[in-house]
Amino acid sequence: MRLAHVLLVLAAAGGALAQPATRRLTTIDAIRHFPGYFHLQPVLVRGELAEAGQRVMLRSDEHEMRVLLSDSSGSGQARFLDGPVEVRAQVIDVGRLEPADPRLANYGARDEERWPKPGEELILNVTSVSPAQPSASPSLRALALEPWKFEGQTVTLVGQFRGRNLFGDLPDAPRKSRYDFVLRAADAAVWVTGLRPRGKGFDLNVDARVDTSRWIQVSGAVKHEGALVSIEAAKIEAAEEPTLTPERDEPDVPPPPAQPAEVVFSAPSEGETDVTLTGSVRIQFSRALKPETLKGRIRVGYLGAESFERGEAQAPSIEVKTSYDAGNRAVELVFTKPLERFRTVRVELLEGIEAFDGAPVKPWSLTFSVGG
Repeated sequence: MRLAHVLLVLAAAGGALAQPATRRLTTIDAIRHFPGYFHLQPVLVRGELAEAGQRVMLRSDEHEMRVLLSDSSGSGQARFLDGPVEVRAQVIDVGRLEPADPRLANYGARDEERWPKPGEELILNVTSVSPAQPSASPSLRALALEPWKFEGQTVTLVGQFRGRNLFGDLPDAPRKSRYDFVLRAADAAVWVTGLRPRGKGFDLNVDARVDTSRWIQVSGAVKHEGALVSIEAAKIEAAEEPTLTPERDEPDVPPPPAQPAEVVFSAPSEGETDVTLTGSVRIQFSRALKPETLKGRIRVGYLGAESFERGEAQAPSIEVKTSYDAGNRAVELVFTKPLERFRTVRVELLEGIEAFDGAPVKPWSLTFSVGG
């Protein structure tokens, strides 16, 4: 069978259950690099559809991902198209769902003994496919969808200043400097590195949401590293908000239920021993957080059982300073004085911490032992 046909599905969304989640313009490469961030998020991806046995794959820049081309609402229309397409879909990390989850109705495999692990199998549950129009010139949209076509080119783009990923627009940070920030227009976003965001008549703070109402013009070279797209800025100027042409109106998938965010990495790790007395604790999350929800919801202390064995009435207290790095989705706990030798420390994230989209963060704990 020829690999030249693309199925167009225009699925009706049904009644609006809540404010739709923001659609993210991205690449297959980025989704594969950051599955926890994109899981159940609506995305728009460019590529070409191709048959691979009984499956249909979306292929782009030497990467591919399985797609489910079905009209789940039963009210869609279909026709065949040729060439590059833009796919609107919901990302599903199969291993993060149960086999009986209705969102996997067309997935096929139900062998729970061989169920994929989180991040192992990703699919795009398609809501619509449309012909991809060639990009006449570089734009934030074009960079977000096909960054490899512009790598190394010098571009000049206008976008909204979004601080150091204060709204979780992107899954990770390039970590070039403390002034890296996100530039966004419509649903497309890229990182800007190389220059502090200031110029004639403005000096923007990467950690202040109040500054995210400003629009700026950035000129620089396009970089595509580690599935992240950035502009290495050579010049930054103030700009006026442009008049954007709205995309064609089409139904969207209902927003997914708020899936809890979770801890994906910590240093020290669980059960680690011989941790230094003056070390710190770093905790990274699958999605960006609302920093204000951290207050009063992180508990750090020595294990009480050890204090009882030492004949202490109660365990000594531990004081920490907490900071949140939005770009890296990470919390750092710095101890105000050295830890006591040969003690076991327990760190707990309590209920009430929220991700940027309002989803809860799963309660979590970490236990490690201090060395001599």
